[in-house]
Amino acid sequence: MRFEGKVALVTGGASGLGSAFCHGLAREGARVVVADIQAEAGQGVADAIVAEGGEAIYAQLDVADPSAWQAAIDTTMSHFSRLDILINSAGIGPPASIVDCSLEEWNKVLAVNLTGTFLGCKLAIPAMVVNGGGAIVNIASIYGMVADQLGAAYCTSKAGVTNLTKAVALHCAATANGVRCNSLHPGFIMTPMVEGVGEHLSQDVLDAYTTRTIGQIPVGRAGIPEDMVGPALFLVSDEARYLNGSGLVADGGFTAR
Repeated sequence: MRFEGKVALVTGGASGLGSAFCHGLAREGARVVVADIQAEAGQGVADAIVAEGGEAIYAQLDVADPSAWQAAIDTTMSHFSRLDILINSAGIGPPASIVDCSLEEWNKVLAVNLTGTFLGCKLAIPAMVVNGGGAIVNIASIYGMVADQLGAAYCTSKAGVTNLTKAVALHCAATANGVRCNSLHPGFIMTPMVEGVGEHLSQDVLDAYTTRTIGQIPVGRAGIPEDMVGPALFLVSDEARYLNGSGLVADGGFTAR
């Protein structure tokens, strides 16, 4: 029960990694705000946590909308009177090369993945400081460190999240506000986003993509959301109290080559 008495807000909490984080935090005592643009699925995650004996609420959140962010923070503070943990997990990743990526698609990916993370950090920090600090984990990606030719917008957004995390961490340290900020860099995790890649690609391009990505994971398999719960919860726990501005890679060895 590492998080008993603490309140956690998880973006993208309705599915994939976000849902796994919500359940993991609740199992260890946190009161959870499931924040997502998908109302029915998000409420379903919150209801499931309550049915399992935990405490959770759903908050409507379009992470690219500053007013929606402020409303989610306000809901958290009015319901639980504190905010200790933020996991910025919401993200999208339609595959496209630099030539094929439209400006509209580019702007949308950066709005959700990078601007959404920026807004979360910006607005959560003042709420955390009220009760002495907290911990933020930004879900980046191995594609914030390396790249793929079909990830022009996605790789750029996650590289931005990687360095934004460091800037946030340095600000928090410089102001001694009690907030830590680190990034988690998953490899290929079988979430709806990853599984949906094939919907955007022809079979021959998909086969080539799979061969050079999932086919090159040293441990021999793609990950599942539960593989990321331990690393994420470690980063927001007191056990990681000396980690600030760090990036934890959890990719089955992909980037070790």
